[in-house]
Amino acid sequence: MPKVDESYIEVPGGKVFYRSVGEGGVPLLALHGGPGFTMEYLDSLEDLADRRQVIRYDQLGCGRSEAPDDPDLWIADRFVDELVAVREHLGLDRLHLWGNSWGGMLGMQYIIDCQPDLVSFTNCSGPASMPLWISETRKLLAELPERARNEIERHEAEGWYNCPEYVAAVLQYDKRHVCRMDPWPPSLERAFAGCNVSLYTFMAGPSEFAVIGTLKDWDISDRLSEINVPTLLTCGRHDECTPLQMKHIHQRLPGSRLEIFEDSSHLQMHEERERYMKVMNDWFDEVEAA
Repeated sequence: MPKVDESYIEVPGGKVFYRSVGEGGVPLLALHGGPGFTMEYLDSLEDLADRRQVIRYDQLGCGRSEAPDDPDLWIADRFVDELVAVREHLGLDRLHLWGNSWGGMLGMQYIIDCQPDLVSFTNCSGPASMPLWISETRKLLAELPERARNEIERHEAEGWYNCPEYVAAVLQYDKRHVCRMDPWPPSLERAFAGCNVSLYTFMAGPSEFAVIGTLKDWDISDRLSEINVPTLLTCGRHDECTPLQMKHIHQRLPGSRLEIFEDSSHLQMHEERERYMKVMNDWFDEVEAA
């Protein structure tokens, strides 16, 4: 059995819970999405723990971490400071950083702001421009069946985001562009069930395509060239973070590599799990050898 370690770390604003599996190699630190989700759905990354330590943590306000009632904490800069504190506490001198969705956004912001020493960075379906994300997700919304689309538009016009009809219509979008597996992995179900909805709504909005929170204007497109570590970009062909959005990053990030998973959407590490892990291990071998 691989070595498992779980504990808490003091970060700006409170304490966060982390889980470490495996030992040796260059460690992998994983950042979950949301904002407001939990690390639960990143359990598939522990497939990589046969070659290295794999660490994931619940960001402040999420999962088993503390959840202070202070909206002033829910800004990108504080989450960057939190990541700095986690890395320092765990003594991660050599490190592969990995982030999904909001976690990919956080990873890019961290690298641009802190210029850290990293062996590599993997951005799994994390956009660099929320205005572009909004534009692309609205295109995907227009492809939904007419009834679902009408229900979403009607409820958004009235602000009825908690209505069961709205939630049911949004689920049709999620099953196309977030995770196409049927049924969903239990860990993803747990992440949805444990989501800090108030945090998600404050920073993002009531749904993946109704982005009206504090991140709605977030855009680092013009600063992507400041990312100076080997970077792998991954996304699914049916991803809400569309291939166009990942190409937007790829074109602005010299030396980056883009891998599109044809049978996946937003969670390739579950949807094409075996292939995803092979791509990751090959990537780690390559950048470590270099």
